[in-house]
Amino acid sequence: MKKLTIIITMLAAVGLWGCKKNFLDESFNPNAPSNSTLQLSLTSAEKGAADIINGWDSYTGILNFQLYGPYAVWEGYWIENPTGYISNALFTQYSVQTTTANFPWADLYDNLSDINIMEVNSRGVFPNVNYEAIAKVLKAYDFEQLVDNYNNVPYSQAFLGAKNLTPVYDSGASIYADLIKQLDAAITLINTNEASASPEATPGSDDIIFGGNMDNWKKFANTMKLRLIMRQSNLPTFASLKAELTSTASEGYVDGATQVTTQPGYQLSDAFGGQENPFYLNYGLRPDGTTSLYGNFYYVANSFCVNLMNGLNDTLRLKRVYATVDGSNNANQVVGAPNGIGTVPYTLSKIGPGLLSATAPAVMFSGAESLFLQAEAANDGMIAGSPTALYNAGITASFEALGLTDAQAAAYYSQPTVALGSSANVEKSIITQKYISLNGYGVFEAYNEYRRTGYPVIPKSINPGALGGPGQLPARIFYPQIEYSTNPVNVGLQPPATIATEFNSKIFWAK
Repeated sequence: MKKLTIIITMLAAVGLWGCKKNFLDESFNPNAPSNSTLQLSLTSAEKGAADIINGWDSYTGILNFQLYGPYAVWEGYWIENPTGYISNALFTQYSVQTTTANFPWADLYDNLSDINIMEVNSRGVFPNVNYEAIAKVLKAYDFEQLVDNYNNVPYSQAFLGAKNLTPVYDSGASIYADLIKQLDAAITLINTNEASASPEATPGSDDIIFGGNMDNWKKFANTMKLRLIMRQSNLPTFASLKAELTSTASEGYVDGATQVTTQPGYQLSDAFGGQENPFYLNYGLRPDGTTSLYGNFYYVANSFCVNLMNGLNDTLRLKRVYATVDGSNNANQVVGAPNGIGTVPYTLSKIGPGLLSATAPAVMFSGAESLFLQAEAANDGMIAGSPTALYNAGITASFEALGLTDAQAAAYYSQPTVALGSSANVEKSIITQKYISLNGYGVFEAYNEYRRTGYPVIPKSINPGALGGPGQLPARIFYPQIEYSTNPVNVGLQPPATIATEFNSKIFWAK
């Protein structure tokens, strides 16, 4: 499913090459944005964003680190199956001092170029403020990932094409600040259009996220804004950002009923390289019963997450995110092993049934994540609301997403070991429950939260060759080689690809 179309001029501007292509994806020449309709651009951009975060080029990680990032392994969710596979030292020793990894740089900038075309067209060739607003929200969604992976990246000069083939790198902090402004602008555009005597047309079936529901797009924009602001909780300027949240508080946030997912018509089919939900396409079974790209064999349960959930009597969700080794409903038969272990003489649990569905929507921003963000913000006095009520709602949304019931969720969060009112460390409790809810579809976000808060305390790989100091996990990944080839001056001003940088050069918001 590699992309067959290369956006030559745009990719030169941001130092990229080679990307992916799959069904419903389109690419266009940014110097001729009128070649596409807004509808085609929107569907393509939404599908691309969903694929990147949990699909083909997934943050869950694959065998060859030269291409992808093993966040799920580092974050304590999965390990490489030690039975029948040779352990990859790049995973277990944190040997990431390489510039050969194009993901996620190439895919994010590729998708952003599609989004930029839609935004340009919505202001010129096909004027429509609704599509312009959506483009701003999707841009914020993808650019945040670039900052959270690399820190400083091309932003202000990223889409100048042949006018500037060597864009400067903007600081991560300045990009975050402008993304907040763009999200405010998106909300204003939607509200202005709704109040207009002749409102412009809203998207329809081409919007595979919300089906043209612009109220939900405002909630998505506001929730992205909340995430960007809460990510800066370690900074001395954090308290001053409360006014930013207050200004759009009335727009609300996504929740369990309005989570951000794509649904272009996923089905169990080999057509177009596979039409399944992108997560399933990696880790499920093909229509003929054979494994897909990695199938449900290469990755198995990490004992850290298994032990954490068992310790909280979280056995119902445990059996949904991991499969039991004997096919029973016995939670004791969910078996994991630590990262970096050698061959083990027992069977380990695979990815669970609650995460694998060929036809399910692809999750971009879960309702549970949003509710836990709100719970933390309310606890910090940044927004109104009951931290406990929002925390309980986050757990409920997580249970529902895994096919469990509200009553089961209530019984779980009422336990003294889980109840927020019983917690001696409210932030730790909230982030721990967010961590559990992000298993599978949200591993990159979980790694971001670990780097921001230090929770939960993820054990280091037990591989004796693991790099870094005691308990240290990698702080960042590195810019791709194509940037050193095409934009050497500007990338040369960034931290070099060294062991010291890997563990000590933190993203601007990190703890």
